[in-house]
Amino acid sequence: MEIISSQYLISSPSLDGCPAPTLPEYAFIGRSNVGKSSLINMLCNSAKLAKTSSAPGKTKLINHFIITGGDRKQWYLVDLPGYGFAKVSQGERKRWEKMIEDYLRKRPNLVLVFILVDSRHSPQKKDLDFVNKLGEWAIPFAIVFTKTDKITQREAAKNQADFLHELKKTWESIPPHFVTSALKKTGRPKILAHIAEGNKVFNEFYDSQKF
Repeated sequence: MEIISSQYLISSPSLDGCPAPTLPEYAFIGRSNVGKSSLINMLCNSAKLAKTSSAPGKTKLINHFIITGGDRKQWYLVDLPGYGFAKVSQGERKRWEKMIEDYLRKRPNLVLVFILVDSRHSPQKKDLDFVNKLGEWAIPFAIVFTKTDKITQREAAKNQADFLHELKKTWESIPPHFVTSALKKTGRPKILAHIAEGNKVFNEFYDSQKF
């Protein structure tokens, strides 16, 4: 898949404010400072589509971007707040948690959630807990290992293997997973091909069912 245009559409404080669910949708989520904005910009080949920041917790709303592929068909890319929340009040934390859960469990056109995992670290409990939570909710997802250019290839490979090993303890099969670098654009073709396949399945279902 090639992307010919990408554009910010809307930021919503709740599920009710999201666009009509008529296009296939892919959400990106991870712990704070996992490199989510950089990955989104890399996938869309745009340096400024998603705002990057050195301060964790910058994303606080459900952010929709509308993407147009080379086949002229469109889909939504969604930038979600992190689940390893930055330093915020307990009330704000609960609001974020409810907003994210409502979106993930009730958004009818959500095809897949990309869970971003920082390759620089050994398996983190927050990442594993979130993966298992999506499993409990029966929400399709894929793992994206980020920031592989920040450490040696050997270190990144070990941390990725350790994470997948932890998943094998609770999962019968390992979900799709991708290795990425926003700097080197590693993983971009494979992720976009995965989205293209999801779009095909969604559009076939949409044409036969309609929402």
